Amino acid sequence: MRVLVQRVSSASVVVDGDVVGAIAPTHQGLLALVGVTHTDDADIARKLAGKLWRLRILDGERSAADLAAPILVVSQFTLDADTVKGRRPSWSAAAPRPVAEPLVGAFCEALRVLGASVQTGVFGAHMEVELVNDGPVTVLLEL
Repeated sequence: MRVLVQRVSSASVVVDGDVVGAIAPTHQGLLALVGVTHTDDADIARKLAGKLWRLRILDGERSAADLAAPILVVSQFTLDADTVKGRRPSWSAAAPRPVAEPLVGAFCEALRVLGASVQTGVFGAHMEVELVNDGPVTVLLEL
């Protein structure tokens, strides 16, 4: 599992013209793009959720836990692209929907259990993600 985290001053996800998840412009928060592989499990999802919740990349070297900052989670199978050969990425490392969708859900639930305010995109949908990257700060989390 990989989580590409961006510190944002605002972010939103639009599906079919409707905003399905957002971080309001008045809050600093985190946009988490989550990619799941074949070897991931619920334990990995929980550990990465804890790592994200305590990651000190917000103002003053504080974490989302310190500031009760909102988190917008978007599933992103393309994080697992293999681009070593040729010009066309291979998606073979990305877990199929029956594996990935529950693990993205477990990741979100683990964040909520920790106290996070979590918004999400729609798994498998064509999503338009808008964000204002604050800093910019972008970090890749892996175990």
